[in-house]
Amino acid sequence: MTLTPNDFLKIAVDVATQAADLARTARESAIQDVDTKSTATDVVTAADRAAERLIRDRIAESRPEDAVLGEEDGGAVGEGVTWVVDPIDGTVNYLYGYPWYCVSVAARVDGHSVAGAIVEPVSGRVWTAAKGEGAWLDGRPLRVSTPESVELSLVSTGFAYSRERRTAQAAVAARLLAKVRDIRRGGSSALDLCAVAAGWVDAYYERGLSPWDWAAGALIAAEAGAMVSLPGEDPDLGHDAVYAAAPTIATPLRATLIDIGAGGNY
Repeated sequence: MTLTPNDFLKIAVDVATQAADLARTARESAIQDVDTKSTATDVVTAADRAAERLIRDRIAESRPEDAVLGEEDGGAVGEGVTWVVDPIDGTVNYLYGYPWYCVSVAARVDGHSVAGAIVEPVSGRVWTAAKGEGAWLDGRPLRVSTPESVELSLVSTGFAYSRERRTAQAAVAARLLAKVRDIRRGGSSALDLCAVAAGWVDAYYERGLSPWDWAAGALIAAEAGAMVSLPGEDPDLGHDAVYAAAPTIATPLRATLIDIGAGGNY
């Protein structure tokens, strides 16, 4: 049976909501069981693992033939449908009790996101998009902002876990700060992309992300009208760059980022 983007979206919302409930209710015990991954600052909690297992189990119940690619248990892109899962995006925020974290679930067909759901455990907000059907926050349509210039733009970004790379990224951010209204660093790439969709920021850029970081959020931003480029699509911004911006400043801000070295070798 062939599903529509809205059919995939219903599944994504359901499993993401269940995982968000688990993450919220399990936090106090989960943060007592913390490991690290790539660096000492790259953390994973018991709730990350449990939430991803829940999502995989629920997807397997309704779509056993589909592939799943997740942050904690890996996997691979399959032929046809692949579910791309971040059980808790913003785990450091989760660990500290800072409420800017989420569960992100996207359905990708032949390499393109067709549905995405991002659920915030603390606020309960549900961000959604289906390909060609627009983007929504709790059922309300989303639309990007219309800043007049780069100088009046609020830009969000993020930093890598590697100390060396983070230092280089911070230097770029410092140069950007002189070119824009201000910058923000929230700690969840998925929610930063949602913030672009809502017009809460005018643009977002970051390098070094994995597919589960942007698979749902990039679709939500694009369906809200943002100009979006993903890793491999804009080498001048960096081979691993994610960029989402309001159309009114997308081109000049991109030029500014390139000029200050955002696409450099780091």
